[in-house]
Amino acid sequence: MNLKIIFLTLSMSFIFIQAREGVVAQSNKHSKNTLYPDYKGLIMAGYQGWFRVSQDGIMYPDEKQIRIDMWPDVSEYEITYPTGLKHSDGSTARFFSSTDKSAIDLHFRWMKEYGLDGVFMQRFFNTAKPQARKEAPTTVIKNAFEAASKYDRAVAIMYDLSGLKKSGEDCSILIEDWKFLVDSLKVTNQTGKQTYLFFNGKPLVTIWGVGFPDRPYNIRNIGLERFIDFLKNDPVYGGCSIMLGVPTYWRDLNADCINDPYLHTLIRLADIVMPWTVQRFSPLLHNDIDRYRDLVINDMEWCRVNHISYVPCVTPGFSWHNLSRHEFQYDVKPAASIPRQKGRFYWQQIITAINAGADMLYVAMFDEVNEGTAIFKIDDNPPVSDVAKFVDLEGMPSDHYLWLTGEASKILKKQKPASLKIPQR
Repeated sequence: MNLKIIFLTLSMSFIFIQAREGVVAQSNKHSKNTLYPDYKGLIMAGYQGWFRVSQDGIMYPDEKQIRIDMWPDVSEYEITYPTGLKHSDGSTARFFSSTDKSAIDLHFRWMKEYGLDGVFMQRFFNTAKPQARKEAPTTVIKNAFEAASKYDRAVAIMYDLSGLKKSGEDCSILIEDWKFLVDSLKVTNQTGKQTYLFFNGKPLVTIWGVGFPDRPYNIRNIGLERFIDFLKNDPVYGGCSIMLGVPTYWRDLNADCINDPYLHTLIRLADIVMPWTVQRFSPLLHNDIDRYRDLVINDMEWCRVNHISYVPCVTPGFSWHNLSRHEFQYDVKPAASIPRQKGRFYWQQIITAINAGADMLYVAMFDEVNEGTAIFKIDDNPPVSDVAKFVDLEGMPSDHYLWLTGEASKILKKQKPASLKIPQR
């Protein structure tokens, strides 16, 4: 056989082996460098970006239809919009729109100012469909990545399976959407500073909503393995690390989790597992933070044995009153059902997770005022209403939770010692 032919044959074999082992060819479209080569040592938050102004320029015109439980402090926004609610002094309550570039710019400026390392941008299943790619959620993603580059903040995509139905839908559209985000929005190769979050030397992509029993889809037949394989091994768009967002009790496959060992099969294909612990723990229950500690320790041991990394989820509190009035008419939730206690509950989770050995954290959420989990600036004097109820900040400054997050980041980075005592300014 001609030596040239032998050489070409061996070269093709080597490339084939590389592809099988998940080694990406140099022709892939991701930047080889980033300011954030590792999740370890970082505090990241989830970012919804779903607040929209209507065509008439009025947000939340009817107080009877309010579905949010906290009100943002809008004093620093360049653009705000009137709502149908009033403050106690009679002034019109105003809100921001996530589609305004200036609003997202402000949010990322806050992240840098207070020391939050960055955010995972939520990409919901329905917004990943081809017909939706020119709509507002894509604009939010585009503006967020520009702001992340501007303010040196880590940023990554989190695909949220919410909206996926059981009527023949699967994750194939997410494959095409990832190609769209990489090609059209350059999410892994930003113009300017490269800040896409990497893990194990590769861009990190999250798939959230895997294993929850209240979802209409079956994780066995929605193409999750195919999507994960594409993200890991495709020679052009792959070479990614994977984080899966799963229920709190994923390890035991009970309580808030489906009882299907296939979930563990999927988790073993990933690089990181992140359990969703929002609404699962409360400062009102005796020694509940100890239960959280035991969960984190045992989860991390399972991950150590199975060679998977682990990210604990922490949250400042929870409130679902206004939403529950519409969704659960006979089971209306009280406002601040999981109270913040001026940051004490949030701080206890953070320090407990770090003391248990966690070296990276996920905060739920940056801007989630719907469920009262937001850490961005909140108005301590929300609108008054005979119908809607809003959670205030218990007299704390509007930036209290951003500041606490920054203090936690210093501890995670070993710039100051950990203490269960909440810090004071």
